Amino acid sequence: MTIISLPTKTYTPDEYLTLEVESETRNEYRNGEIALMPGGTPDHNQIAVALNGLLWFALRGKAYSVFIADQRLWIPERNIYTYPDAMIVPKPVELQPGRKDTVTNPILIVEVLSDSTKAYDRDEKFAAYRTIATFQEYLLIDQYQPHLEQYVKQRANQWLFTEYNGLEAKVSLATVGVEIALADLYENVEP
Repeated sequence: MTIISLPTKTYTPDEYLTLEVESETRNEYRNGEIALMPGGTPDHNQIAVALNGLLWFALRGKAYSVFIADQRLWIPERNIYTYPDAMIVPKPVELQPGRKDTVTNPILIVEVLSDSTKAYDRDEKFAAYRTIATFQEYLLIDQYQPHLEQYVKQRANQWLFTEYNGLEAKVSLATVGVEIALADLYENVEP
């Protein structure tokens, strides 16, 4: 028996955007391929909601916008469209030319890790994010235990890594001068 491998269909960015606007699901675009973004667990969503609330209150009246998972990000150097779990973008928000729904200038990006995405979020996705000129800080939040990884850009090609463990830990966001207690992030998460 012969197994025939069919070529994977590739899409242009315009084809993807046309499909995505009509889609009932969120899909990531990776240089011609479209990948369904997995749904989150209740704990994943509780952490994302807590983070959004904490950031929104801390940054009220300041020159930043806070976006959550439904906001699309364009990474032109890697030809990727994605939906980070959270982003902080300085005002005015810069949009992809010709689009009203795709940001291009985040300074801080957050991903809540799951078993299925943590390797991609730490490796390929972080490498893609680092090509964004405005990007300065990356947070990876574990949804299974009180653990947070922070990467802060020091200069070109140099990032400072800090790790936080336990509910008593607090992280200071370098880009916006906000402190977040892990106890607040994990308040509604079941142990």
